[in-house]
Formats: sequence, C-alpha cells, structure tokens
Amino acid sequence: MNQQFTPVAGSAVQDGPKITAITARGVIAPMQRPLRTASGVMSSAPLVLVDIATTDGVVGRGYAFAYTPVVLASLTRLVADIADLLDGKPLQPQTLMQSLRSRFVLIGSRGLIDMALAVLDIALWDAHAKHLKQPLVRLLGGEPVDLPAYASFGMDGLDDAVRLTTEAAGQGFGAVKIKVGYENFADDLAVVRAVKRAIGDVSLLIDYNQSLNVPDAIMRCGALDDEGLAWIEEPTSYDDTAGHAKIAASIRTPLQLGENLWGPQDIAESIRLGASDLMMPDLIKVGGVSGWLRASAICHGARMPVSNHFFQEASAHLMAVTPTAHFVEYFDLAGPVLAKSLPVRNGKVRADDAPGVGIEWNEAAVARLLT
Repeated sequence: MNQQFTPVAGSAVQDGPKITAITARGVIAPMQRPLRTASGVMSSAPLVLVDIATTDGVVGRGYAFAYTPVVLASLTRLVADIADLLDGKPLQPQTLMQSLRSRFVLIGSRGLIDMALAVLDIALWDAHAKHLKQPLVRLLGGEPVDLPAYASFGMDGLDDAVRLTTEAAGQGFGAVKIKVGYENFADDLAVVRAVKRAIGDVSLLIDYNQSLNVPDAIMRCGALDDEGLAWIEEPTSYDDTAGHAKIAASIRTPLQLGENLWGPQDIAESIRLGASDLMMPDLIKVGGVSGWLRASAICHGARMPVSNHFFQEASAHLMAVTPTAHFVEYFDLAGPVLAKSLPVRNGKVRADDAPGVGIEWNEAAVARLLT
C-alpha cells in the first residue's frame, strides 16, 4: 500500500531520525463501571493503539477512542493504511501532518480520517519528544505543573451520584461532573441538589450529552441557574451551533462545548457565533497535538477557558502550555492497557517528566484485549 509521499517544500528531509515501522492495534478495554448518559450507555472502550518506531530506537505511542466497537476495525485499518504513507520519512510531526492533510482535501477528512490523522500526530509528537529526550510539555516551551482536575461520572441515579461524588471530594478533587438528562426534569433537579448538599464547596459540573431540544434545554438550563453549577455541558446536538448560542444567551450558568467539534476551524466558528462560554476540545477530534496547539491559541485570543475531553496523559502536557487552561477531565479511559496511569494527587494532575507523552503499554493486557 506504499504510495508516493511529497513533503512540504523546503523541509529538511535529511535531518533527524526516520520512521521505520508503524503498527495499529484494536483493543476493547473494559470500563470499571458502565458510562451511562442520556444518549446511551458504554460498558467498554474500543481503542486504537498506535506505535511509531524510528531509526534512533525510540517508539512513539498514542491511542484513539473509537466510541463504538462497530467502527473499531475500520478505524484501525484506516490508521494502518494512512501510516503506510509515512514509511521511511523523517520524524517531523508538523511537516508530516501538513503533507498528510493535503492528501484529503478532495474527499474531506471530518470523521474517521481526522481521528486516524490525530492519533498518528500524537504518536509522532511522542516519538519526537523522546528523540530529543524531553517530556512533551518541555519540548513545547513549558514545564510540568499541577493542574486542577475534576472527577467525571455518568448518569448513575441519585444514590450512586451522591456516593461517587462524595468519594471524589474526599480524595481531594475540587470539582466533579455528573451526567443528567432524566426523563423528568424533577429528577435532574433532585440529583443536582442532592449532590450539591453532599459535596459542599466542591464545584459541580453537569453534562446533558446532547439529549435535549433547544426549547427544553432553555427551560431546564434556565431552571438550574440558581443551583450554583460551574457549567452545563452540551445540552443539545453538538452541531446545532445556532441553538447553543440561543441557550447560552438565555441562561446565566456558563455553557461548555467542544468535545464533538472537529478541528480548530469548528472551534473558531463556535466561538464566533457565541455558542458557549467555555471550550473543551477532544484531543482526537481537534487534530492531535498539532490541532490542540492551534485550537488553544484561538481560545486564548477569545479569552475563553479551556478544559480537555479524555486523553488525560497527553492533555496534562498540553494544558500546561494552554494560556487559558481551566480543568483537566480525569477519566482513566485507557487505564486497562497502560503500564501506568496518570496519577492524581489531592485533585491535581501533573504531566510525566520523562521523555515523551507518558504512554507505555501493558503488553500482557493488550494481548488479552486485542480484537
């Protein structure tokens, strides 16, 4: 499947190590408990694991979350097919990704192609940082710092929501998130109030997971304005930018969007139309490390606070160089296949100071979970 690859004009193609091999593997990682939302339930995490080997002996790693096992095999194959274009090329993440993206301008990249490109981008940056013997955060001009994190939970019902958030508060988290969108708004309100009573001064975030139409969202979110919430996330369909702008203009509680926006361009458009007060890029949907850097600059220009969605290992590096950094979402999606998870201490996370991003596989677990 090797095809001709044309680097960007002027690139120093002879500098540095070259790519010798790329592998992509699909796994189904179990979740500690099912993630229930108003839009569905996930009991496992379908992941694509990527390894990029280079001539200097380093291996760059990254993973993508496929959301549903239905597309896991397709995404894994797509990553492998695109990876063929990188064989033998110099390890230059920005140059390589610009060249790859130029190949998809006619077909368009939104969706699985963007996800494949993003996970390759992350692994390229990991390999590049390892080659230079620096953690990603230092390579990008920053340093590891303690970042406030929030514990993220599903739509677990009143009793479990109280129990889980109380445990998180006891572990030192300064913020927790629960998912809502019960059939009756009275149940949303009851859960919110019960959790608020239980966690005291800890910030409460809620997520509707796109489950409401715009009029219902305006009614429910407006009725929650006096509950002291730190944000309300994705009340209606992610691609209804105008609808979210109406909701944002109708309520006082900050509105959070971003995890389902594709690339820096979508984020810029959302900000331009006033669709939210806060932004939460997803590392895979925003375009990997390269996309995150562009998106965070856009948010900085708009003075918009930025949090991450999933992918906490790389996000701890990127949030440390994001000028408007807000919260790190702590949800150990890939924990079952990692040699070690990103530690959280007193509700804060800190990027690994070892070279790279800090992703290493537990190969015995990977072998058991391969599809």
